[in-house]
Parts: sequence; structure tokens; C-alpha cells
Amino acid sequence: MWPSLGRPSDPRFGEIQSDLLLSCDALVMGRRTYEGFAPVWQARSGDPFSDHINSMPKYVVSTTMQTADWPNTQIIASDPAAAIKRLKESPGKDIVQYGFGSVSRAMVDHGLLDELRLWVHPLILGRGSPSDLLFGPTQAVGFNLVGSTALNNGIIVLNYVFDKNLV
Repeated sequence: MWPSLGRPSDPRFGEIQSDLLLSCDALVMGRRTYEGFAPVWQARSGDPFSDHINSMPKYVVSTTMQTADWPNTQIIASDPAAAIKRLKESPGKDIVQYGFGSVSRAMVDHGLLDELRLWVHPLILGRGSPSDLLFGPTQAVGFNLVGSTALNNGIIVLNYVFDKNLV
């Protein structure tokens, strides 16, 4: 979770995250997200969110990882667009991808991103690199706003769906 800088929490934060995760049956992420998620979620159990994320299939896009110790995790070492396309074409629920970086950009570039949820936090962290920016080297893509939620701690959740007519 992002730093709050002492802002109060909003219970809808967890509800929105739980609703999203429980509507999905696969998780795609990059190596950095995996390295942040795996130790935290493996240590948790006994609630629907933790039990679901630990039991669901997880796919890590990485050219440097050789093994993954989080159960039900597979490494996608080459051609992530083709692998994600196969996942999308498989029967089942939605696929969630956390973070926004090279995996998201590859999905955008290959028309594999159906929905984008932006969590706008009212703070500036004061550090980062160009690769951390949402607006990086990728093609122009159009989205339509389909929902927004303003949390009482100032976070805004924006839900967009891909619109092939806006490219």
C-alpha cells in the first residue's frame, strides 16, 4: 500500500481491492511487483483476499527470474504478449495485473488491456525514475471513463475501459 502520510484510512479501499481480486482467477505481474507481493501474501491466510491470492494462478513476466517460491506461480520468460493473449483466450474469470510498468505497456502495445484502474494518491513521493512514470514509451491508446470513486482520504479511483475507436 502506498504511504498515507498520516491520512485516515477508508474502509472502501479494502472493499474495492477485494471486489476486484475476487472477480479474477489469475494474476499477472512483473518481477518487481512479484518481489513486493510474494513475501507479504505468503505470510497471510485465513481471510478471503489472502486465501484467494495465494491459491490463484500467478504469472510473473521476467527475463531474470529463474524460480518462484510463491505457490501456483509460473514465470513468463519470453514473449509475454503471446502468453497473456493465451491466458485471456482461456475460459475463466478476469485476469488482474497489479502495478504499471513494462508489463502494462506490452499489454497496451498488443491490445491486451481491457480495463485500467488508476488509483490517484494525493501525495508526491519525491523519488523515482522515468521508468516509474505512467506515461512512458508506448503507443497512444483511448479509454472511456466508466466509474470513479472518491475515498475520504483523498484517493480517487478511476475506472476506464479500452475504446478501440479512440486510438
